[in-house]
Amino acid sequence: MVKIGNLEIGEFPLLLAPMEDVSDPPFRAVCKENGADVMYTEFISAEGLIRDAAKSVQKLDIYDYERPIGIQIFGDKIASMREAAAIAEAANPEIVDINYGCPVKKVACKGAGAGILLDLPKMQNMTSEIVKAVGRPVTVKTRLGWDDDTIKIVEVAKRLQDVGIQALTIHGRTRKQMYKGEANWDFIAEVKNHPDIHIPIFGNGDIDSPEKAKLYKEKYGVDGIMIGRAAIGYPWIFNEIKHYLATGKKLDPPSIDDRVEITKKHLTFSLEWKGDRKGVFEMRRHYTNYFRGIPHFKPFRSRLVECDDPKEIFNILDEISHEFSDSIIIS
Repeated sequence: MVKIGNLEIGEFPLLLAPMEDVSDPPFRAVCKENGADVMYTEFISAEGLIRDAAKSVQKLDIYDYERPIGIQIFGDKIASMREAAAIAEAANPEIVDINYGCPVKKVACKGAGAGILLDLPKMQNMTSEIVKAVGRPVTVKTRLGWDDDTIKIVEVAKRLQDVGIQALTIHGRTRKQMYKGEANWDFIAEVKNHPDIHIPIFGNGDIDSPEKAKLYKEKYGVDGIMIGRAAIGYPWIFNEIKHYLATGKKLDPPSIDDRVEITKKHLTFSLEWKGDRKGVFEMRRHYTNYFRGIPHFKPFRSRLVECDDPKEIFNILDEISHEFSDSIIIS
């Protein structure tokens, strides 16, 4: 049984990655329903929390149905991160997570996210202060390094473990790679198999099928896998991986009706959490993903993204279920 501190999270847990503008409560709800073991919020600005900025504070919203959950924070100032960690803890998550992996320029080039990988002493000091500031387990998500010349991920893991983190997720790319190229899991395995590392190590990057999840589990020996982009529009991936690991057999892919049903659930959660106007608007980014691979779907997509009336959107979704019931989805 894998544990983060005293929190049991399964024999081989599947974690939903924190993704900006994606991993909100409605999206987390459908992923949880479909087999995700541990949730993480979108990353939250430490400065935003301290200033009580509405967007940052709203990201603290968590619900009992999605537990266990970690609130992820980012920032470049140690004092601000310490204060933000205490604010995050007050929202009552199971885990406080630190983002040392975001590659986006406006974050990393200011010394936050992956930028802190250029200053390991500061990273260690910041983490130590956060661990001391909260009573819940602290975890970290990071990358291999800033670029190929600065990969010191074993040292990073040791430093973070030494100051008290309870688990480490490693995305197998450098900051310079952004999300391009192939994730290098050899470095992740090097950390996992190092004799001085005893905290759980989770791998992240390029897991987009049950077969790949099984291969990477066996080849690299990680304690669990974090899944990000592959879950967008396809929350079924968590249960598909679990079934394949348990039986060696693949589940049937979701039908049109399955896709319509999950879209309705996501939309319902979105309307409840954000209100009709914002809930409708922010669902628009998800329609293409849920119905990817359906031939001749474009006219329906246009109607979905142009419609402002929630009731009419549900009617369109019913039309889709009827119209495409016999369609073959192109994977």
